Amino acid sequence: MSKDAVTPVDFWFDPLCPWAWITSRWILEVERQRPIQVRWHVMSLRVLNEDKDIPEEYRRALEDAWGPVRVCVAAEQKYGNEVLGRLYTEMGTRRHHERQKFDRAFFEASLSAAGLDPALADAAESTDFDEAVRASHQDGIDRVGQEVGTPVIEVEGSAFFGPVVTPIPRGEAAVKLWDGVVAVASTDGFFELKRTRTREPVFD
Repeated sequence: MSKDAVTPVDFWFDPLCPWAWITSRWILEVERQRPIQVRWHVMSLRVLNEDKDIPEEYRRALEDAWGPVRVCVAAEQKYGNEVLGRLYTEMGTRRHHERQKFDRAFFEASLSAAGLDPALADAAESTDFDEAVRASHQDGIDRVGQEVGTPVIEVEGSAFFGPVVTPIPRGEAAVKLWDGVVAVASTDGFFELKRTRTREPVFD
């Protein structure tokens, strides 16, 4: 990446996922220190797992997953892609830090705080936006394949799932991880690094 050019970084998220939330706060930390510009997109854990054999506990956790992605897509369609970042911030803060549930009050408060029409909360119960949710989801998945979750990130033609990390890397640690992730992801023929998670998500 050129030191002067601003590099677009595409980020696919599901507001339900605590790991994607941590990664999103990390990449915003990187954006403050590197010449990148994050562009936000919706993906759906509900769509990703609808045909998979998953534990019943996880399937129950996905029952409320349609609402937030529908509201995000409704906001994007009305206002443009640039509003997704701040709406995601409002949703994620309420969900992951304040432990609020996905209900109409949640969506109205998130939309209002993001400067958007709270009436878009109607979208949470509407199937009108499902096709657009699926299209955005598929756009991200097509770049990395089916054996992933959220988030998906693409930078300069290299796409990858993750990184899955906790707590949120800050300062120099954030850019050190960024430089390493980009170096690995852009290596021709590189596919996977992984180890067992030993911590729960930490949102500080």
